[in-house]
Amino acid sequence: MRLMRSLASLHGLALAALLSACAAGPVDDTARGELVFPEPPDEARFIFDTTLISTAQVTRVEGSNRLRMMVTGENLRGKVLPKPFDVAACRGRIYVSDTVAGRVFVFDPVEGRSFEIGDRRPGALAKPMGLATDRDCNLYVADISQSRVVIYDRDGNYLTALGGAEAFERLSYVAVDAVGERVYAVDTGGVSSRDHRVRVFDRLSGDHLFDIGTRGREAGEFNLPRGIAVAPDGTVYVVDSANFRVQAFDRDGAFLRSFGSLGRQMGQFSRPKGIAVDPAGRVYVADTSFGNFQIFDDEGQLLLFIGDRGTQGGPAQYMLPNGIAVDEDGRIYLVDQFFSKVDIYRPAALARTDGHLGAWFR
Repeated sequence: MRLMRSLASLHGLALAALLSACAAGPVDDTARGELVFPEPPDEARFIFDTTLISTAQVTRVEGSNRLRMMVTGENLRGKVLPKPFDVAACRGRIYVSDTVAGRVFVFDPVEGRSFEIGDRRPGALAKPMGLATDRDCNLYVADISQSRVVIYDRDGNYLTALGGAEAFERLSYVAVDAVGERVYAVDTGGVSSRDHRVRVFDRLSGDHLFDIGTRGREAGEFNLPRGIAVAPDGTVYVVDSANFRVQAFDRDGAFLRSFGSLGRQMGQFSRPKGIAVDPAGRVYVADTSFGNFQIFDDEGQLLLFIGDRGTQGGPAQYMLPNGIAVDEDGRIYLVDQFFSKVDIYRPAALARTDGHLGAWFR
């Protein structure tokens, strides 16, 4: 498989222009021709859609304000992402945690608006990191500074929180099963700690049910676990970052299998972080060192990789890729912390104007 190389200088200029103007609407890269993966003559599997960096891109301007902007040439100003960490997407809404802003930014292209979550008590956030959503689009936020998972409805209304000061040494990522019954929270631990584990909670009662793993290298053990995701069949995938592998467990924490190893070949890992699972059960793993994400089947066989390290920040160019998500339509969302952006891809079989985000591109 070959990786599509970006036109670095052109895309860098485009990104810089957007940062200065922050005009409403998605970044239009189709004028240069679609970026497809893998590159021809192989059959296209995914197509780059757009880059999200500012709330202005999703803000709909109507009436007299729209007329004024058309006449004066005024640009709509929005908030850029200072340092995004993770991303989640549910029914056309895109949630992005930001560790510098201490908020979760919500982008709703279909409704033409954006808002923030975590600026009010009792659901105030300090340093949000990992994100997850359930089938009702309830949002789960891992707040490392408060050592708790904070849960909101889709509109950012506070519901409850799990954990607390004594529950985690270093809370980082979170996942939830589709029905919102079990919450899986990653305790990354530290250099001198044995508490490298996944803590499992009952969503409704708030009770701690059990833990998965401890520090080590054997099957079912972790060394600095990071990203976590729950597949449609209930399989729990955990990025075991310093063991350079992904481990799979059943919903009750029984070890199933693992894949990956340290190396620079396809299917290996160097600094794996974020993970996601699509509706078909394929597994997506972001690797900060490689500057890409790799796609595996549910048995750990590599299918494709997308992205490359780059200094311009154009589409499919990354310096610090981290959080990754896949929505109901199979669209992929990848956070790059260095370039403060979210790149969005769609399956080649999905038209750009179809799916939950389709209205944004019409």
